[in-house]
Amino acid sequence: MAQRDDSKFSNRLEDAAKARAAMLEKARQRAEEARKKLEETAEERKAIAAAREERQRKKEEEKRLAAERIEAEKRAAEEARRRAEEEAKDEAERRKREEAEKMVQLLAEQKAARDARYAARKDRQKKGKR
Repeated sequence: MAQRDDSKFSNRLEDAAKARAAMLEKARQRAEEARKKLEETAEERKAIAAAREERQRKKEEEKRLAAERIEAEKRAAEEARRRAEEEAKDEAERRKREEAEKMVQLLAEQKAARDARYAARKDRQKKGKR
């Protein structure tokens, strides 16, 4: 009987060792699968991060270009405003000069007319005294 119990015990030990080896193998397979899945997800995350960085870089580039374009438009608008002010100032000066020339001409004509009247009156007075 002892032999039977002993064989049963040794069978149980062998069965337990086989079961442990099977569980260990199963755990190794799950660990290998998990490692592969982790590597795949890590690669996916790297690709996602690279795409995100690329989008961010493009967005920053677009912002920089937009800022440069806005700055150029502001400079152009300022230049156009300054040019318009300068042209308006030149036009005002030209009109003022023309008005001054007309005034000088009018005054000269008035003086000539006044001188002519004065000379005529003097001529009349000279003729009247003779």
